[in-house]
Amino acid sequence: MILMNLLKFQNKFIYIFCLTFLSCRIEGQSLNDYLKKYEGFNEVILEESQKYKIELDKGKLSVNVDFKYESLVLTDQGAKNTSEAFYYSELVPLHSFEAYTLVDRKGKYKKIPVAQINDNNYTQSHVFHSDVKSKKLTFSNLEVGAKKAYNYQTGIKDPNLITGYNFRGYDPIEKTTASIEVDKDVEIECKIFNDPFGKIKKTIERKGNKTLYTFSLADAEPMKFESNSPAYLWEVPHLVVTIKNYTFNGNVIPVLGSIDLLHKYYRNFISKVNLKIDDSLKAMSLSLTEDKSNDLEKIKAIFYWVKDNIKYIAFEYGYEGYIPREASNVYEQKFGDCKDMSSIITCMAKYASIPNVHMCWIGTRDIPYSYKELPTPLVDNHMIACFEFNDSTIFLDATDSQTRFGLPSSFIQGKEALIDQGNEYKIKKVPVVAAQENQTKETIKIKLENNALYGNGILNMNGLIRTDAVYLIGDALERDRFEVIKTLVEQGNNKFQLNNYSEENIENKDLPYIIHYDFKLEDYVVSVGNETFINLFTKKTLENGLVEQDREKSIVFKNLVTHLLEVEMVMPVGQSVASIPEEVSLNNALLKVSIKYIVENNSVKLKSEIETKILLLEKKDFELWNQSLKVLNEAYSKNIVLKSKK
Repeated sequence: MILMNLLKFQNKFIYIFCLTFLSCRIEGQSLNDYLKKYEGFNEVILEESQKYKIELDKGKLSVNVDFKYESLVLTDQGAKNTSEAFYYSELVPLHSFEAYTLVDRKGKYKKIPVAQINDNNYTQSHVFHSDVKSKKLTFSNLEVGAKKAYNYQTGIKDPNLITGYNFRGYDPIEKTTASIEVDKDVEIECKIFNDPFGKIKKTIERKGNKTLYTFSLADAEPMKFESNSPAYLWEVPHLVVTIKNYTFNGNVIPVLGSIDLLHKYYRNFISKVNLKIDDSLKAMSLSLTEDKSNDLEKIKAIFYWVKDNIKYIAFEYGYEGYIPREASNVYEQKFGDCKDMSSIITCMAKYASIPNVHMCWIGTRDIPYSYKELPTPLVDNHMIACFEFNDSTIFLDATDSQTRFGLPSSFIQGKEALIDQGNEYKIKKVPVVAAQENQTKETIKIKLENNALYGNGILNMNGLIRTDAVYLIGDALERDRFEVIKTLVEQGNNKFQLNNYSEENIENKDLPYIIHYDFKLEDYVVSVGNETFINLFTKKTLENGLVEQDREKSIVFKNLVTHLLEVEMVMPVGQSVASIPEEVSLNNALLKVSIKYIVENNSVKLKSEIETKILLLEKKDFELWNQSLKVLNEAYSKNIVLKSKK
């Protein structure tokens, strides 16, 4: 749903710009002042602003947006950043734009219009065609002290699809402003997110039949990039504007502002889809389900058929970003996006007489809002289906081709789904898949010969871990496949040698994916006198998981997981166990660890279990997390000690 994404996220998408004057002064400060204030940065944004104009003309709403941008080059490296871009589409048409470089010449700025402007289609790998376009601007004559300036104006054809505004980016911003000019007969709601200390200042000014709302932030610090952080909208301070209603001829016409209204809006996009029977698709649906004994098995068969036969790819223009295609077209063409897969699943279920299969709107984990706090199209960016039976709900996301029936995709865990039920609806939260469902179980047997370890292992992957592994392998063949398998089973250190492997159940999504392998680890043990030191932890989960002391952002984990490891070493001839490490047991709100060693018969065994308990590691939890991993890493460092028999 690329159009949805375009309308929902970063504030460089869909705005309008209007520069009103040129000044050779830089906000009353000299270039040296800026160089000192923003030391270490290549560029500072002097001004970034967006103005919504919401008007009512003869009972019809119109929305236009003006966007303005001006930045100052601070270093020679900054002068190399010559490109800027903005985006528009069928639903967000571009009305006008202007772009130019401002170069200081003897205390006065010379305006040099941008000559190189490229129009490109916005592309993503899964999108065959989209009406979204980018206008790429290449600024010339950039040097230290020069400015990049551009402005543009767009319209928003559908007032329900007003975009948000972000007050921070990855460059420092001296002044950033969002304003809304609205007719007196239009009621709006403005919500600020992620501003816990109230740094964004708000003013309200009434002039005649207009009201001007202004939200501004001075000296906006740049966002810091840190790996595995929450998505941008979870942390960036931003504004969301909603048109709730307007009054015309004494009548109040509702627009948005409640879940009821949002569902009614969405119903317009799906209510006329799949009204005609497609005999060919109906025959396929009945053929897939005729030998199934119950509705659960029937919908499972349909779900897997869609996963295996409909390629996830999108063709989007205008409202096609919201309207599912006819199931018959999806069936014929054998491709579609999330909406189209939802369409064909629900249609095939109807043909097979399976009740309670519904279309659902949902936001991925990148989107921070609930339906209650923000009942607008910004709340979601995805569409799936679901099957309700008894007191259970199975969420059906066919865009994730490898996840087994009954498990939600990783990227919708914990999110609310708006379930369509005709004129009614239901909101239900997608469950987080339990750690025990996402389990790896690895059993390894090793023997010691001439200071090297020889072993064979069985790696058993379940749930969403299985999904990730199969995606990683993809359709790799021969040597490439060997290297991918090696990354999955690699033990110990860079001297690991994978000799042979075999696979089970890579095609059957209902069964764990299993790899059998044998390997060699050279120079792995240490011998001192008549004692031999061996670390049985040939694989160390979370070994490098300590959080840096200066980290600012939370850490996102893809899934809850459980890792089971059992390593058995047959005792070398002429040696016995002199000592084994003590048992380790840890269980807190973040992590569960159990490690024990067992000596029995002629072998020594390591049994390890590590379970993660959170999907989001917040800053307040960093200390406990690091303490837990220090305990784990200490356990990883312990050796068993063998002693030669006299």
